[in-house]
Amino acid sequence: MSQQFKPSVNQLAAPIVKKMIDNAQALRVCVEKLSNGTTIIDAGVNVPGGLEAGRLISEICLGGLGTVTFNSTNNFNKWRTNVDVHTSNPVLACLASQYAGWSLTHGEGKEKFMALGSGPARALGSNEPLFEALAYRDESETAIMVIEVDKKPPVELADDIAQRCHVNADNLTIILTPTSSLAGGVQIVARSLETSLHKAHELHFPLEKIIDGFATAPVSPPHSDFVKAMGRTNDSILFGGEVHLYVDAENDETEELAKNLPSSSSKDYGKPFADIFKDSGYDFYKIDPMLFSPAKVTVTTVKTGKSFYAGKLDEKLLDQSFS
Repeated sequence: MSQQFKPSVNQLAAPIVKKMIDNAQALRVCVEKLSNGTTIIDAGVNVPGGLEAGRLISEICLGGLGTVTFNSTNNFNKWRTNVDVHTSNPVLACLASQYAGWSLTHGEGKEKFMALGSGPARALGSNEPLFEALAYRDESETAIMVIEVDKKPPVELADDIAQRCHVNADNLTIILTPTSSLAGGVQIVARSLETSLHKAHELHFPLEKIIDGFATAPVSPPHSDFVKAMGRTNDSILFGGEVHLYVDAENDETEELAKNLPSSSSKDYGKPFADIFKDSGYDFYKIDPMLFSPAKVTVTTVKTGKSFYAGKLDEKLLDQSFS
């Protein structure tokens, strides 16, 4: 990545974390410490959490480089509340921070703890190959991790994360966002822009040419069943997500990117994600990775001012998933 602007995503997200801690009661989240001093923010495991907690967590996931807001739209008859995401640093915000790419494990057998980590801490401690393409690493004395789980991580895992991030354990914050919770649902739906960035990377579009981005997707209804909750949050983006990317590219490569970005370009498109997941034997690796992208895209090149469009919103499939 050739951008000269390379801020600290952990330092930029820290004030938002402080805001959550200072307003924990109003946000209906719980703040506690592990025995090693690591701060745990529970946004839906043993507390209600809520939409606003999810909004703030989404901005934390973006490394403080983006804004997340709610709006009411007329895109769908039943589903009017949308999550809007904007960042003028989409590559850093979405791929260096928000993307859930850090595989976390501790223990064995039935007691084994597994999760995917997202948020600014990835830019400090994750060994994902993606960071070579980004040519970015953060420098910070504090680290912030977001994980989609329904229980507290073991202190040994927190110690490992802190060590890998080269921070003291008491300078690590881990935010828990169960997929079935309101906060968890919002922070997943707020990844609508991130999915387009990740797919653009998979399509080998030069990341340095993506210079700005906006996305919106409907807030999915929560569900107590993990698979159904996960399916609904994914379907919000697959069938209801809209993305507008601004790129510094020629017309032909801009048009090619737009054509291949929508979820409908995947061979697995056509039914709710929970059904696709079930048909795959609950194996993510059997699902076409090109599926994970927004329903409708606009890509505008700043070189010529020309815009290219592809995909469509699918209210029928969204209703089938949400209902």
